[in-house]
Formats: sequence, structure tokens, C-alpha cells
Amino acid sequence: MATRAIAVPLIDAGFPDLKNRIIERTGHFYYQDKDDLLWERVRKRLRATGLAGSTQYLNLLDDAISGPAEWGKLEAEITIGETFFFRYVEQFAALRETILPEIIDRKCNTQRLRIWSAGCSTGAEPYSLAILVKEILGERLGTWRVSIVGTDINDSFLSMARQARFGKWALRSMPAMERDRYFLDAGKDQWQVRPEFRSLVRFEKHNLLSLLDGTSPLELTDFDLILCRNVLIYFHPDTVVRIVEALRDRLTEDGWMLLGHAEPNPAFSAMMQTLNLPGTVAYRPGTGTTSAISPVEQASSVPAHWVPLLPPPKPVEPVKSPRLAPPAAKPSRAEAPRSSQASGSLLEEVRVSADTGDFAAADALCRKALVAEPLSAALHFYHGLILHGLRRPDDAEKSFLKSIYLDKSFAMAHYHLGLLLLAEGRSTPGRRALTNAARIAAAMPDDGPLDEADGLTARDLRNLIRIHLEAATPSKRRS
Repeated sequence: MATRAIAVPLIDAGFPDLKNRIIERTGHFYYQDKDDLLWERVRKRLRATGLAGSTQYLNLLDDAISGPAEWGKLEAEITIGETFFFRYVEQFAALRETILPEIIDRKCNTQRLRIWSAGCSTGAEPYSLAILVKEILGERLGTWRVSIVGTDINDSFLSMARQARFGKWALRSMPAMERDRYFLDAGKDQWQVRPEFRSLVRFEKHNLLSLLDGTSPLELTDFDLILCRNVLIYFHPDTVVRIVEALRDRLTEDGWMLLGHAEPNPAFSAMMQTLNLPGTVAYRPGTGTTSAISPVEQASSVPAHWVPLLPPPKPVEPVKSPRLAPPAAKPSRAEAPRSSQASGSLLEEVRVSADTGDFAAADALCRKALVAEPLSAALHFYHGLILHGLRRPDDAEKSFLKSIYLDKSFAMAHYHLGLLLLAEGRSTPGRRALTNAARIAAAMPDDGPLDEADGLTARDLRNLIRIHLEAATPSKRRS
């Protein structure tokens, strides 16, 4: 009789103690009612270390010699690093048009600029800031002392950030012309941040909880600008208020702070000035007051030499989607006629229109291409993305369904259909569409690139889908 390997059991008796220690150390209260999710990630470390359960693993974490390294590996498992350049167009428009010009004008005598990207993940945010700062300062950059520090709790994220290499997925909001201006082609659909931008950024490991116990490094202070976006969602609400208060105290007297769109709290307005900018909110030290800066005032603060890096801000943020590229040949879609040269030219125009935010023009061009290729699953997929960007969810849904009808194994069409349905509050069909996309990706090699996904791999897609499904599933506390 063959010997079977002993599988790691379901949640064991020692797990509650382990979970409490993890939350205590990382502050990730996010996992308080997500035992299944946390256990899934802990099990990866149990398999890697060959340990039988939570109690043994907790002993390893407590080991003076091996514990610190294992904590780093566990933290890498339980943190989420999905990010991309110039994420949240409204906030980067505010940085470009109001915040950074104000700081630079005010500090023209000292010519010193300090920025902190807290929870920087793999580095897209601090490098985006470096690009923005260099474009605004132009030739004056050489006379300024610019320091941009990115911090994160995840060692593997920081290692990737220091390499400064990114794939298409991280650059999906950036037109090709700007990509070539700010990056060097590193081959295999990878691009590396140019040295002149890398030199402005450094990366350090940092746990935001250290701001609360006095162990945070003293050099993390006196900042002109702090960004702490999409990090606070992990912490207990009471801890969030204390962290934001501590971050406020690390600003200069006239500094600025940007938080994530999903992280507002009335307590922030009570402890800081709140400034309403088009599409976003910024905070500054001082008494809790609210004010607005009009678009006219913003426009007058933009330096004359500035060349926009992103499309002008719109009332709503364009749908976050892969850059629209001409569809590649797909042997599995033999029933769909291949693009003619004219059709390929139209699709290139579609891509340019969509990348600049001109979804109306992209819609017209895509319709023209579909007249020539009505059976192209890729074209219907792109049309769905464009219609979603136009805030026409019903029409976008129909386009995604047409794409799936033509190619049932089109993972990205299932994926974006699922996101659309979830955004419309249709949880059950939305989760079903995401599950279909995950099943398609599960049948592919982990590192296999997906069709029309700008370099996103099957593993990447499965991880993204897991996050969306967790967010869409009602929390279940284990009895």
C-alpha cells in the first residue's frame, strides 16, 4: 500500500494564538474575521517549513535566530501588492497641478523636498512621484535636494522595488510615448525606470505600527508630503486614527498628506485641515477646517513648462483596465477572421484614443473595426472596456458577453465582466464570472501570459480574483 503524505490539516487548535500574534505584530486587523484566508496563506509557510501546525510554526517565529527571517516570509504572504504607475488619476492630477507646485514655490529658497510613500508595495508610487517631481522642476532639479523614500513591511516587495523593473500590467495607465521617455526596455515585456528617476528614490523596511510605540526611525520626519494610500484598510479603525495622527506629526508645518479613496474618516478632518480638490481630498496640519481650491486657482499654479503626464482630470476616474493593444493572433480562435492591415490601423487608433481618455472617439473607432470583424472576440472585449470607461455598464456587459460567446476560454473577458457586475451590485453573477476566469487561469501554467492582459500571468490573475472574491463574500466568523 502506497504511503500518502500527511496533508496540512484544516484550521487547528493553535491557530487563534498564531492569528493574534500576526495581527499584533503587523496590525493587519483585516484578517480578524477572515480565518480561511489567513489560514490559506499560513499553510504555504507550513508546507515550506515542513511543520505540522500553528503551534510549531509560532515556536519558529519566536526563535531568536530563525524567527526574524520567517516573519519576513510570512509578511510577504499576507500582504497584497497590486499597484501600478499613476494610480488614481484624480490624486495625481492634484499632485501635478496643486500640491507639488505649491510646495516647490514655497520652498524655492531652501530648495529641499522630502516625500514619504508609506506602504509603497513594489515601488510604482514613489517612482511615479519621482517622474512627476523631475518633470515639474525640469532643469532646476540639479539645484534641489530631493528625497523620496518608499517604505513597506514586505521584504520581497522592497527587493522588487529596488530593481525598478516593471511589466505591462504596472504600466497599463501610461501611454507608450511616456513609457519610452521614463523607462528603458529591459526585454521580455519588462521596463526599468531610468537612472535619473531611480536616483531620487530610496526604499526602507518599515512597519507603520512603529509610529505608535516610539521605535520608528527618527529620520522619518519633517516631510513636505506623505502618501499613505490603500494601507490603512488593513488596520483596526482605532489604530487607523492613531497612525494618521502620527503621520501628521511627521509633516512639516505646511506639509500635505494624501490618503486612499477608500479610507476617509471624520476624525481626520477634526485633527487636520481638509482641502477639497477636484475628485479627491488632501490634508494639511492645523485646526480641523474644510476648504476648496477651485479649478481656476489650480490652473494658475501649474508651471508654464509643464507637459501633462496624464490625461486632464475628468469628473470620474476612467476604468482601470489593461492598455488597449491590437489583438494578437490566437490559434484557439480559428473561427474569427484575422485583422486586415486597415483593421489593425484602426485598432491602433482605438488604443491611442483610449489611453488618452477619449473613450467617445475610441468607441466610434471600435464600432468601425467591428463592422469589418464582427466575429472578433478581442474586439468585442476591447469595446466592453471602452463602454465601461464611458459609464455605460449595460452596453459593456453585452460586449463582454459577445466576446465570451465567441471564445468561452477568454479569461480576461470573464474577469472584466465579473468586475463590472460586482460594481453594479450584482454579486452572484459577478462572483460567477470571476470564478470562471479563475478556472480558465487555473488550467494554464502559472507563468503563462494571458491573451489581451498586457503581460498579466495566470498566477497574477488568480491572485487578483481571490482578492475580489474575498471582498465580495460576506465575512464568516468561525465558531
